[in-house]
Amino acid sequence: MKLSDLIAGVALASDLPVGAYGLDITGLEFDSRRVKPGYLFFAFPGAKADGRAFAAQAILAGALGVVSELAKPEDFDGLWIQVQHGRAALSVMSRLFYGAPDESLALVGVTGTNGKTTTVYCVDSMLRHAGRVTGMVGTILYRVAGEERPAVNTTPDSLDLMRLMDEVKRAGGTNFTFEVSSHALALRRVAGLTFHTVLFTNLTRDHLDFHGTMEEYFAAKVLLFQGAGGPPPKFAVINADDSWGKRIQLQPETKRLTYGLKNNADVKAENIDAGFHGLRFDVRYPGGRQHIESRLCGLINVYNLLGAFAVGLSLGLPAQQIAEGLESCKAVPGRFERVDAGQPFLVVVDYAHTDDALRNTIATARALNPKRVITLFGCGGDRDRAKRPLMGQAAAEMSDFVVVTSDNPRSEDPLSIINDALVGVRRFDTKHVVEPDREKAIRLAIAEARPGDIVLLAGKGHETYQVLRDRTIDFDDRVSARRVLESFGYVPKAEARA
Repeated sequence: MKLSDLIAGVALASDLPVGAYGLDITGLEFDSRRVKPGYLFFAFPGAKADGRAFAAQAILAGALGVVSELAKPEDFDGLWIQVQHGRAALSVMSRLFYGAPDESLALVGVTGTNGKTTTVYCVDSMLRHAGRVTGMVGTILYRVAGEERPAVNTTPDSLDLMRLMDEVKRAGGTNFTFEVSSHALALRRVAGLTFHTVLFTNLTRDHLDFHGTMEEYFAAKVLLFQGAGGPPPKFAVINADDSWGKRIQLQPETKRLTYGLKNNADVKAENIDAGFHGLRFDVRYPGGRQHIESRLCGLINVYNLLGAFAVGLSLGLPAQQIAEGLESCKAVPGRFERVDAGQPFLVVVDYAHTDDALRNTIATARALNPKRVITLFGCGGDRDRAKRPLMGQAAAEMSDFVVVTSDNPRSEDPLSIINDALVGVRRFDTKHVVEPDREKAIRLAIAEARPGDIVLLAGKGHETYQVLRDRTIDFDDRVSARRVLESFGYVPKAEARA
C-alpha cells in the first residue's frame, strides 16, 4: 500500500519529503524485532523505554521509515514521519492497511469497571448460538472464528486488534465483540474504528494510578460513546442504574438503549429468582417479554445478562434466540467459578479486585444462604493504594472470616500492601488472619471451612501466574484450591464413583 494512502486522515506534525508519498509499504510494526523489509516502524514514548532507541535497528532490518510523535533524533538518517499522536496514527493506519475490517464486522465494544468480561462472553455465546462466525477479545482469552488463544492485553494494541479482525473477516466472520479498557481509550488504541454497538456496565474506583481522578477515568470511558475518533456508534447500551451511566451524552445518530432493575429502563429484569441453581427472571423490553434462565449466579450477573440481551436486540436477533444463546453461556473462567472436589462446602474463585467488585461477589455468595462466608483477598502492587483499605473494609464488613494475603505484589513489599488493606479490615470486629504466601493462605481459608460455608478466593480469578518483585511464577487459585482440597482427602464425585 502506498504511504500516501496510509497517512490519509493522520495528523502530521511536520511535512514529508515529496518522494516519500510514493513508497510502497508492505507492513506495520511497533516491535523492532519483528520488522521486515518494506515495513513502517512505530516508535512510541514509554515509561520504561523510548521507542526512538530502536529506530536505527528497525531501519537496519529493512524498515522504510519511522512513525512517531517524538522528534527525530539528531543522529538518525532515515525517513522520520512525525505525527501529532503516535498511537492514534497506528490505529488509523492499521485500519487502512487491513482494509477496514471493522466495516465488514458488526463491532460491539464493552466498557466499564466491572462485568466487561462476563458480558463479552455472554454476547459471544449468544452470537455463536445464532450461527454467527465471531471474534472475541477479552481479559481471559481471544477467540478467532472458533479458535481460542491466550489473552495478552484486555484490549490489544490497535495493530494486533486489526490483525485479529482481519483474520475473522477472512474466515467469513460477521461479528466482533471485545472489552474496551479505559487505558485503550486514553491511549487511542481504538481510534477511528466503526462500532455498531457500545455498552457501559458501571463505573467504580479503579485505575486511578493511571487516570488520576474518577472524572478523568470517566472521561476516558465516554470517548467510546462519542466514536473514539471514528463515527458515533449506531447503538449505545447503558446501565440505567449506574449514576455515571446517566451522565453519558450521545450524538444524535446514536440510539440509546438502557437496561437495569431499579429505574425505568428499556430492558428491565422482573420476577428474579436467584439461587445456587443460577438465575431465572423475565426481561421486559420494547415490544415484549422474554424468560431467561442461566447457570450464572448473583444479582451482578442479572445486569450482565440484561446488557447482553440489549446488545442482541441492537443486532436484530429475536428475543427467543437471544435467551437460548445466553443460556448456552454456562460459565466464565475465574468469575464466580466453583472448585468442586466433593467437599461439603463451596469454594469459589473470582477476579474481584476492586472494593465494589468484592462487595458484589460477596453479596452473590450471601444470596446462596451459606452458614458463613470466608473471604480471601489481596491487593495488587504498583497500583492505586487508596482502594486497598476500601477492599479490606468490604471484605470485613460482609464476611464472617477474612484471610488477607498477596495478590500480584509486583515491585512492592507484600507486607506493606497487606498493612494498607488491614486499615479497612480493622474497622470491623471480623475475625481475620494474615498470610502473605498465597498458597498457604488458601490452605488456611479452606481449613477454616465447615459444611454449608462458602470459601471465596478473590482477586486473581482466571490468572495463571503471580507477579513478584523479581520474577513471575506459575500460580492458579483454582489449581491451588483443588490441590489443598485433595490433600484434605476430598475426591471429585466422578473419581469417587470410579
